[in-house]
Amino acid sequence: MMKRLVPTFNRILVQRVIQPAKTESGILLPEKASSLNSGKVIAVGPGSRDKDGKLIPVSVKEGDTVLLPEYGGTQVKLGEKEYHLFRDEDVLGTLHED
Repeated sequence: MMKRLVPTFNRILVQRVIQPAKTESGILLPEKASSLNSGKVIAVGPGSRDKDGKLIPVSVKEGDTVLLPEYGGTQVKLGEKEYHLFRDEDVLGTLHED
């Protein structure tokens, strides 16, 4: 049975990106060189409501790569995969390839 988690309110489901331990040419990288804490957004909630009841949508979308805080979030395990739930305001930024 396949499980799917749909976040509520302004939460996002993220799968952390594991940085490579070596380059394509085979050079081993030190642990500190690959310390960027990022993840791929798997699912997003609908957003939260302001004091007037208007919907404030989540600022990221599925497929975005985001910069995450070092600590925080809630770890969730679905099958063999690990995910983390964060609030939209906990995300530090989005990463774009130039």
